[in-house]
Amino acid sequence: MNKLSVIITGILVTIAFSWAGLVLTSHVQLGALEHHVDELSGDSFPPPRAGIARRGKKTYQELGCVACHTQQVRRPRDEETWRLPYGYAGDIERGWGERQSVARDYIRDEVVLLGTRRVGPDLMTVGGREDTREWHHRHLYDPRINTPGSTMPSYSFLYKTRAVDDDPSPRALDLPEGFGAPAGYEVLPTPRADALVQYLLSLRMDYELPEVPAENE
Repeated sequence: MNKLSVIITGILVTIAFSWAGLVLTSHVQLGALEHHVDELSGDSFPPPRAGIARRGKKTYQELGCVACHTQQVRRPRDEETWRLPYGYAGDIERGWGERQSVARDYIRDEVVLLGTRRVGPDLMTVGGREDTREWHHRHLYDPRINTPGSTMPSYSFLYKTRAVDDDPSPRALDLPEGFGAPAGYEVLPTPRADALVQYLLSLRMDYELPEVPAENE
């Protein structure tokens, strides 16, 4: 019985030390991080996210986008592995960011959406790569418009179709032939679609942090 108690105690102590090393230590280190203030401009980085973009992030979570897209620009392992499609290396070479992402990039996020799978490309800097509202709305309405052969599902339910009448909306989507609404109708984004697009546009890393340079060296 005494030996059993010693073994159980040893197991519990090992688990406790492992938890402290992997979880508690990391939490303390990350909790001490603050936003970086540019000495010249006085701006803080990463910048805060606007309210509509924060609402869009909730839609992003509700739709399960994190199941197919990561938000973490990774450092290439060597000169060869970056060529692997949608792998874990070479994100800079693929144009998914000019530098690797670091812990400070996420300090303003209550929920960090790193993701684990890359069925589609990483989105950490998608707001800089595709910086127009129109591109993102078309992509959400039907990804095949921007990316022929895409396996991404359509989120057309985030949009509504209405009769144009004599008052066409300036917010209507400019869709190519074969993807648009029937003649006499137009496609408009709902508030959820607008918020989601603003969130995607907010995904950028166009600023410097002390840990990493802004440009790939």
